[in-house]
Amino acid sequence: MTDEPSPYLHGHHDSVLQSHRWRTAANSCGYLLDHLRPGMTLLDVGCGPGTITVDLAAAVAPGEVVAVDRAAGILAEAQATAAAGGVGTVSFEVADVLALPYADGRFDVVHAHQVLQHLADPVAALREMRRVCRPGGVVAARDGDYGGFLWTPPDPVLDQWRDLYVAVARAIGGDPLGGRRLLAWARQAGFTDIRASASTWVYATSNERQWWGRSWADRATRSAFADAARSHGLATDAELAAIADAWRRWAESDTGWIVIPSGEILCRA
Repeated sequence: MTDEPSPYLHGHHDSVLQSHRWRTAANSCGYLLDHLRPGMTLLDVGCGPGTITVDLAAAVAPGEVVAVDRAAGILAEAQATAAAGGVGTVSFEVADVLALPYADGRFDVVHAHQVLQHLADPVAALREMRRVCRPGGVVAARDGDYGGFLWTPPDPVLDQWRDLYVAVARAIGGDPLGGRRLLAWARQAGFTDIRASASTWVYATSNERQWWGRSWADRATRSAFADAARSHGLATDAELAAIADAWRRWAESDTGWIVIPSGEILCRA
């Protein structure tokens, strides 16, 4: 376990949160939903703005849900999301997945969405998630795999973007290919009963292209990703501006299409 947590690559610029707010239990953790029952206790790790949390809370109501994030600033929005959804069984707390402030076996389900890829020690995180999960309970995680992104029309600048993303993620201690590593990480963490799967997000309509392309155009120059690319000497302002332009071109293309794969694990504690 490292002494200092890895920084969060994307940060919380609004261009990032636009993507996070789109996420629901249905489009982001369908592999878990059949395993949820009313009355379960659930911990949602790295909850962000809380849109997935609210759906999970509805699935286990009246069970208790605790949602944590390392970034205190995002929890106010998560609380507002829960209030707007009429969910009263969720508490939001600042916590680090590497040192969760909960007793052994506290939860029936421990869930993390797009978290492990950003950690220097994802195996330690899975061990900690397992510790706070009751024997026989479920530890679930889903993470993207940037090496598997596919899009059309082809654009060499978007190829450069993907290479840059991988380089920046590794420079700050994460693993941008985390989706394909989840099964191995779970085994290293001591799990033996593991169900591995995968799912995708696909953006192909005009509205989806405009949303995703313009979001990444902003991220390329204004988010924590852009700051890290500059500070590590991996990209210049001109190169980041070119990437932003490439995302805008893709967004305007009538044939624009992108598939974003994620690996998934559902582990019995």
